[in-house]
Amino acid sequence: DEDLAQIVVGVDTRETVEDLVGPPTTSGVVRDEAWYYLSSRWKTVGARAPKEIDRQLLAISFTSAGTVSNIERFGLEDGNIVVINRRVTDDNVKGVSFLRQLLGNIGNFTADQFLE
Repeated sequence: DEDLAQIVVGVDTRETVEDLVGPPTTSGVVRDEAWYYLSSRWKTVGARAPKEIDRQLLAISFTSAGTVSNIERFGLEDGNIVVINRRVTDDNVKGVSFLRQLLGNIGNFTADQFLE
């Protein structure tokens, strides 16, 4: 927090931000207009799966000239569940083994298909 308080919007650049708070966890995907810093705290009780109890996301946005334009902080309570669209090809073959597919094609050929 002390290092973050030293960043001045409109004055500091990517280089000075990196000197003050370090390199980002990640940056903008399409354009390098923002740097993101992510921090999480987890709680583990016995053999149960760990549970995330705190998450902080710091987003520092930059202008096209490379100076800081905005600083935002988000917590776990600000998060939204995002449904991920998986692009998985459906094989359309359910419960049919490879051998059954292979043997199922026997007799489905004609002689003219082999004589080309």
